[in-house]
Amino acid sequence: YQQNPKTYAIVKQLLAEGNAGELQKYFGSRMEFGTAGLRAAMGAGISHMNDLTIIQTTQGFCRYLEKNFSDLKKRGVVIGFDARAHLSSGGSSKRFARLAANTFISQGVPVYLFSDIIPTPFVPYTVTHLKLCAGIMVTASHNPKQDNGYKVYWENGAQIISPHDKGISQAIEENQEPWPQAWDDKLIDSSPLLHDPYAMVNKEYFKDIQKQCFYRNINKETNLKFVHTSVHGVGHKFVQLAFKAFDLSPPFAVPEQKDPDPDFPTVKYPNPEEGKGVLTLSFALAEKDGARIILANDPDADRLAVAEKQESGEWKVFSGNELGALLGWWIFTCWKNNSRDARAIKDVYMLSSTVSSKILRAIALKEGFHFEETLTGFKWMGNRAKQLMDQGKAVLFAFEEAIGYMCCPAVLDKDGVSAAVITAEMASFLATRNLSLSQQLKAVYDEYGFHITKASYFICHDPKVIQQLFDNLRNFDGKNTYPKSCGRFKVSGIRDLTTGYDSSQPDQKAILPTSKSSQMITFTFANGGVATMRTSGTEPKIKYYSELCAPPGNSDVEQLKKELDELVNALEKHFFQPEKNKLQRKTE
Repeated sequence: YQQNPKTYAIVKQLLAEGNAGELQKYFGSRMEFGTAGLRAAMGAGISHMNDLTIIQTTQGFCRYLEKNFSDLKKRGVVIGFDARAHLSSGGSSKRFARLAANTFISQGVPVYLFSDIIPTPFVPYTVTHLKLCAGIMVTASHNPKQDNGYKVYWENGAQIISPHDKGISQAIEENQEPWPQAWDDKLIDSSPLLHDPYAMVNKEYFKDIQKQCFYRNINKETNLKFVHTSVHGVGHKFVQLAFKAFDLSPPFAVPEQKDPDPDFPTVKYPNPEEGKGVLTLSFALAEKDGARIILANDPDADRLAVAEKQESGEWKVFSGNELGALLGWWIFTCWKNNSRDARAIKDVYMLSSTVSSKILRAIALKEGFHFEETLTGFKWMGNRAKQLMDQGKAVLFAFEEAIGYMCCPAVLDKDGVSAAVITAEMASFLATRNLSLSQQLKAVYDEYGFHITKASYFICHDPKVIQQLFDNLRNFDGKNTYPKSCGRFKVSGIRDLTTGYDSSQPDQKAILPTSKSSQMITFTFANGGVATMRTSGTEPKIKYYSELCAPPGNSDVEQLKKELDELVNALEKHFFQPEKNKLQRKTE
């Protein structure tokens, strides 16, 4: 008996055609459950996101939680979803969320299931706010439209880290046969265990982010106009509410993109990180309405891109590192102006990931607070922030270069809604001083030292080639020797987080956790440059991140940019060897 006629028909068709290759693709291997949960295309078979794989995943997760929490049936879990849907397989985020809720409720576990689409940060917010055991968000964030995902939060309100992923993965393997009534999601509607946190969170979240609102009077008076796009995702309503909470006039919404649409019809990729292409309609609306600043969320509203119209009439799209510098400066300045106690600064922390700009380190050194770097990904920053907060420290801000910002301690993950409204308040404040965001960014660099960054990636579908490329770097001049130079640039330090080697430590052991399953090497250069090469956890990419940090006072920006460009060219030529390895460049 088939439970989902659409995926059943797809498989039946392939069997009738005798298409072994496609069947192998669908059923050859199960989706891997990692620290980011699941991320795959929707469709038939165990390698895709569908009713069955969601049920199996949730059964495993449920058993794992039962093992870890004796009070699971008292506390429960929260489940949220975005607006993704896939007609040909019948899969949708809402359907998957309901099936997951049904799985927990069948075991007597209370479920707080949002009745409508929400931004991803609302799930970690709810875990913390209601002291739940775990949270699930069904979303594929900014991935292509056919994809979906299943993102998991632990009781501390942060994304899971190892060894939970392995424990959950094993539990999924052990609970593959669907439990009785697994498909009958209508059962939840009459269950006393089903709760809807939508109204409560929509009230409490907007109350909590107001703790980051410092200039209400300026917000009320400002003439600055903003354009907002939610890129066919969930963000529209929530950014409107955030502006209202800060007493700002609502931003102009890009009409073609404000309503959720799982087809993302106006963009090639629904990813604001890809820069100007995604913002074409926003630029047009801003010109029409005389807005100087554009705020763009990705489809699940956990990330934020910002663009500003320059004096020249050109639009500048800020990189994640530039916005990180501005928000770090702003949030620290607001803290300093509102802190009663000068000694409290020794308990203030900011975090960023190891491939992000070190600008926060420079600000922290000069101002006297603490800066820490973590491994790549908000799961590390969220977990570390929680540890520090439990020790009585104040974690004011964390960011990663992939336009992710945590501006508000109520959410221990990236949050594009609070970041959007805090950016709007910062811009409104600066406007009263006749400063643009770009001018303030330059002022930050003048005071703390220029930090110029450049990042890109190569696409490579052959894991063997990737392995070989990194093996070559570890055996560059003979066995077990790393490169001593890259073109004309002398290498002064190496940290390899795949093997755990760090040339700068007395015992040559890296401080950050190492992972044999992913590639990551950081080179420090004698000229003050740093470059990291790493593989992506979710895409067939080898990414690189480079930065040149100058001490305050060195203001020849053009010279610094030229130097960094040359370093990056050398890195591509000598370490990536794109021709030899047949790597495909990022196409602008």
